[in-house]
Amino acid sequence: MQVRPIKTRVFKENENLETFIREHIPKLKENSVLVVTSKIVALAEGRTHERVDLTTKEKLIRAESDYAVPTKWVWLTLKDGLVVASAGIDESNSEHGKFILLPKDCYKSAAKLRTVLMKAYGVKNLGVIIPDSRTVPLRAGVMALALGYAGMKGLRDYRGTPDIFGRLFKFERVGVVDSLSTAAALVMGEGNESQPLAVIEDAPVVFAERVNKNELRISPEDDMYLPFIAGLLGKNKRKDRKK
Repeated sequence: MQVRPIKTRVFKENENLETFIREHIPKLKENSVLVVTSKIVALAEGRTHERVDLTTKEKLIRAESDYAVPTKWVWLTLKDGLVVASAGIDESNSEHGKFILLPKDCYKSAAKLRTVLMKAYGVKNLGVIIPDSRTVPLRAGVMALALGYAGMKGLRDYRGTPDIFGRLFKFERVGVVDSLSTAAALVMGEGNESQPLAVIEDAPVVFAERVNKNELRISPEDDMYLPFIAGLLGKNKRKDRKK
């Protein structure tokens, strides 16, 4: 598998994203996966907000979230089935100091891009992923998750299949699009690299005309980490009372 970051000029708010991609990627091979960072998708959709006062960001976070709670460092929020910091609202690499929100519907945006670019590049199989950086509980550093994708299956399911000793898997599934998102994020960078695009070739993916938007989702009630986190928080509270 080859992951190639694409150096670009600065993308402007409300600019045509398809034209921008064609400008920097004149050719695209059959069976490629195109990774487009969520920030330029949001800018193309005009998903920005002026800083009005000190409470602007908090109001935006609450409005953009399904659930929000302040923590020591950031607001921890639930948005579109994902746990994210501050509803994904960002200030980095923002022209004129605006807040950049997440795209409105990344699945819809990915599907639209795929349709236009398949015709433009003359390919039949094309995957499009719109990722964003995420942290993992109790672990330093960011990775990336797919906020939306099109043209490929996002999950590889091993359940019911045998391991090398013949035992059947009960829970094993691989997040294909999240793994590709992290691979792309590693070479695209998080700072001033100016590489908001990446092309992945020879990826072990299954291309598909339709995607299941819910295949990667787990409800909070069914999440395996919920009892551990709740217990850990309770334990820390008991320790504080003893001090």
